[in-house]
Amino acid sequence: MSFNTISVIGLGYIGLPTAAVFASRKQNVIGVDVNLQAVETINKGEIHIVEPELDIVVHAAVTQGYLRATTQPEAADAFMVAVPTPFIHDEAGDSHKADLSYIESASKAIAPVLKAGDLVVLESTSPVGATEQMAAWLAEARPDLTFPQTHGETSDIRIAHCPERVLPGHVIRELVENDRVIGGMTPKCSERAVELYRIIVEGECVITNARTAEMAKLTENSFRDVNIAFANELSTICDELDINVWELIALANRHPRVNILQPGAGVGGHCIAVDPWFIVDSCPEQARLIKTARIVNDDKPKWVLAKIKQQLDILHQQHPEMTRSDIKVACLGISFKPDIDDLRESPALGIAQQVKSLGCQLMVVEPNIESLPACMQGGNAVLATLDEAITQADVIAVLVKHTLFTNNATKVAEKELVVDAVGLLNR
Repeated sequence: MSFNTISVIGLGYIGLPTAAVFASRKQNVIGVDVNLQAVETINKGEIHIVEPELDIVVHAAVTQGYLRATTQPEAADAFMVAVPTPFIHDEAGDSHKADLSYIESASKAIAPVLKAGDLVVLESTSPVGATEQMAAWLAEARPDLTFPQTHGETSDIRIAHCPERVLPGHVIRELVENDRVIGGMTPKCSERAVELYRIIVEGECVITNARTAEMAKLTENSFRDVNIAFANELSTICDELDINVWELIALANRHPRVNILQPGAGVGGHCIAVDPWFIVDSCPEQARLIKTARIVNDDKPKWVLAKIKQQLDILHQQHPEMTRSDIKVACLGISFKPDIDDLRESPALGIAQQVKSLGCQLMVVEPNIESLPACMQGGNAVLATLDEAITQADVIAVLVKHTLFTNNATKVAEKELVVDAVGLLNR
């Protein structure tokens, strides 16, 4: 049984590449997003995010008539939900519970156009049980249809969870090459989902149940987070002991069974900085190591900011006549990882915001964006070029290891007051 039409709900960093890759296989794809500007951009054959090769794939898919975008769901044979799952923020900013309201909204939006035989796949990274909750919302909205939680293998609607597991900057390739974990609410739900992903996936489609699939994605990102936390903790220890952490890691990694990651300004993005908290929230008594790693990584930006303040103190000592408003600080990079424009949960962005609040003149060097985000606009912050920063800044903070910065590391190294959070100058 083929899929005549595939609908992707959410056209962001995962949804749009997914829709485009399916369309590139000559599948009729309808992309749905509440952002009218994004919809209009896509329908012109253009993209609203930065991802290598995506512009070419989208342009071809739209031009050939296999991909179009809309703000309202339409009938399809498969619906792939790829919407955000951020935190629910409390007044103190301490909540780490998942906000499933976007999934709920998507469920209620597609429910009216569902028909017997349709497949609904949740791709959004979610806490354990989210797929079942989505099924419950769909069932509530469509009592005339049957769902796996009540009718098992005989249900009208098939439901599964298949978490994305791609690396920003390599999404188009990894959507095709990577193995996929597919967790249906029943075996037949899994089988139907495999039929869908086999259209584009060259890797293996590994079948499990929905809860295990949800936990698999959280586990993958928690593993990364724990290992990054080890590197970040090493960096603060080495600073205290006057040891070059970059040299230390390079030496330790010469051991055949040691592979320490590189320290940074923290951990960002919607996956690694978020997903471990979903496990902690579900099992707070058991997830002790995972929680500690999150705390270590969440604290790293504070440590970097303290280093920037130290450089400001040195500058004030050298030039007591200067006030904070006279000082120019350049933050190199505000995205959450190198060579992308994604600012979600970015520790570098948070550090830049804190520097801005110190009253300095802030120069933001981010080659992957065209304007400062709303949280940075106005007052004492400007988007600058790297040359402007090197020429004019009194203090430089290297927060993201963009290729542009790596290619100009020698110039950055010539500055007297530099905070290097990513090892740019240790090559």
